[in-house]
Amino acid sequence: MPAVTVRNLPEEIHRALKLRAVQHGRSTEAEIREILEEAVRPKVRLKIGSELAAFGERFGGLDLNDTRDQTPIEPAVFK
Repeated sequence: MPAVTVRNLPEEIHRALKLRAVQHGRSTEAEIREILEEAVRPKVRLKIGSELAAFGERFGGLDLNDTRDQTPIEPAVFK
């Protein structure tokens, strides 16, 4: 797993991180991981199916023939 080193972190920031970690019942390292994850995690997860449905709705919907053709398939003939 990757590791990150933060240099020149002000002492007051380090103390604040330690205090925040104690308040949340975590280690300082776990608290920093949580802060970083929250900072970069998307607020809303993009769901491709929902996005495609919304796209179709914006343009009046789609008329798709989704019934399966039940006729038997003719075998290929090679001459």
